[in-house]
Amino acid sequence: MSRFGITFEPVIAWPWIVGLAAALAVIVALLAWQRVRGSGFRAVASALLVLALCNPVLQQEERERLPSVVALVVDESASQGLGGRRAQTEAVVAALKERISALGEFELREIRAGGEPGADGTALFSELTRSLEDLPPDQVGGAVMVTDGIVHDVPEDPASLGISAPVHALVTGTEDERDRRVVIEKAPRFAILDEPQTISFRVLDTGLAPGSQVIVRLKVDGREVATDRVGVGELRTLDLPLTHAGKTIAEVAVDPVENELSTENNVAVAEVDVVRERLRVLLVSGEPHSGERTWRDILKSDAAVDLVHFTILRPPEKQDGTPINELSLIAFPTRELFAEKIDQFDLIIFDRYQRRGVLPIMYYDNLARYVRDGGAILVAAGPDYASNSSLYQTPLGSILPAVPTGQLYEQPYRATISTVGARHPVTRDLPGSNQDPPAWSQWFRLVDTDVIAGDVTMEGPGGRPLLVLAHEDKGRVATLLSDHAWLWARGYDGGGPHAQLLRRLVHWLMKEPELEEEALTAHAEGRRLIVERQTLSESRPTVRLTDPLGETTTAAMTEEKPGLWRTVVENAPIGLHRAEDGGLTALAHVGPANPREFQDVLSTTERLAPVAEATRGSAARVATRGGDIDVPRVVSVSARAPAAGDGWIGFRRSEASVLKSIDRLPLLGGLLGLALLVGGFGALWYREGR
Repeated sequence: MSRFGITFEPVIAWPWIVGLAAALAVIVALLAWQRVRGSGFRAVASALLVLALCNPVLQQEERERLPSVVALVVDESASQGLGGRRAQTEAVVAALKERISALGEFELREIRAGGEPGADGTALFSELTRSLEDLPPDQVGGAVMVTDGIVHDVPEDPASLGISAPVHALVTGTEDERDRRVVIEKAPRFAILDEPQTISFRVLDTGLAPGSQVIVRLKVDGREVATDRVGVGELRTLDLPLTHAGKTIAEVAVDPVENELSTENNVAVAEVDVVRERLRVLLVSGEPHSGERTWRDILKSDAAVDLVHFTILRPPEKQDGTPINELSLIAFPTRELFAEKIDQFDLIIFDRYQRRGVLPIMYYDNLARYVRDGGAILVAAGPDYASNSSLYQTPLGSILPAVPTGQLYEQPYRATISTVGARHPVTRDLPGSNQDPPAWSQWFRLVDTDVIAGDVTMEGPGGRPLLVLAHEDKGRVATLLSDHAWLWARGYDGGGPHAQLLRRLVHWLMKEPELEEEALTAHAEGRRLIVERQTLSESRPTVRLTDPLGETTTAAMTEEKPGLWRTVVENAPIGLHRAEDGGLTALAHVGPANPREFQDVLSTTERLAPVAEATRGSAARVATRGGDIDVPRVVSVSARAPAAGDGWIGFRRSEASVLKSIDRLPLLGGLLGLALLVGGFGALWYREGR
């Protein structure tokens, strides 16, 4: 392809040429006004001089026309797998390729998009823009999208695409599709345990009239907790029971209907992180001693703990006639704490406390009931536990796992982690425990006991029990059989991990999910499903996994740490997964909780119509109600011609080209220019000579 044109390459600067031309024009005009003969020859000679200074050049460009590029965007999102859309898509793509290739003037770029793992929604326009960013705008002939119309990155302003060529949408699916779905309108992301929470939702069904009744089920952590009958399109609210701290998964489910497109959106999921507002702890110190400050500092430094602390400064056996209720600045509120408000505490700690008549015997019965109903008690024992006034000699002894023998060992020893303790979350991986002997300081006192329940997680000299953890009905009990933990806190002989040990112990007693010794948890990291089984058993656990499609497999667990087993499922399907081991169940959702891809799966032309109209394209269905495929004809059009019509779509012919060579010929250069100038001035001289 050749293009001709004239360019100017001035001999001198343009301002000088303009000045000279203006001066000559004034002179010629004055001569013409005075009717001097030869003015026309002077004008011609002046024009030739100015033109020669401008140096006009005839330029011939050899250009190669670039083909017009057409983008074929194929939607491979999950919703394209519904209702035969995948087969429709491939049939349309094959027909388009054949028809565009037959025109012979378009280069086709096929873009497969929307099938990215873990993507929340279908993104076609971002892929379209990325694939054409290396082209000049006038080389883009247009784009055609083969999709079900469920696209989530449609630009609000079509001009932001940077594409002036027509964009067409060929939509799969049929107009008579039906789908039923649940949409959660409002659900808590975080919640405080024991505070009322609600979840709001709607049920939408294109096959039912608004207000038609359907049955909805609410499940919490896989257990059905409520059933209700709601009207289609009606906003409904249900109470959401939250019974434990940690992650809670709530599901709002509606029964599927015959011939609906997808059942995945019949369940809407809400993940709630439940926390306790405050953990209330009652610390009762039986007497002032060196370790009292250690307990107080540990509990006060924990932002989640609300501490109430009492210390008995003057025991009743020091008889001086002073009534018991006058032994402190304020009376010890025994009735209020151990009868009226005992259930408000998450944990009660008796620190070197012994029975001295301060608490009436009936209150120990209240303490035992408190534990069986779900409370927790920690006995941090000293010599008091081995004496005749030991707490074990009260009704509280019926729930204590360690029976004192009456013997007290006072000798240096290093606390060690027992075999069970190496698998227990409270004592596993304590800093310094991986050495022999452990890298922490010695203690010098131990109360000898016989363990009748629970697990011995730490041991003293001769393998005697040091820390015993036990379950009692719904509650928990722990006994720490030495009062020398403060030596670690004071840094004696290098100290020890007192903060980690005591904090874990306290939180285990208050049922923190991360410290459960028998637990099954599951969580997702992208498309990876991670299932962990914490157990004190030495045998390999068997965990059964159920994916969103209901297929069940047995997981091969690997021991990551003593007592902690793990399995990882790579590229897990998006949706709700269930892990089960005996009576333990854990749920985890891979991908977005409610993927936009399945919130509304009805095919539509409405989302893409604004972009198609703005670019002079079209948006139309390719499938009839009977399922027949009708692919429009493909034609080439000029830049300003309509690009769509009844039964056809058009793509713009390219106006872009690449320069191959240039031929240049100066018009007033060389002998030709010299001849013209000499001829012009010669004619002027001849006329003047007459």
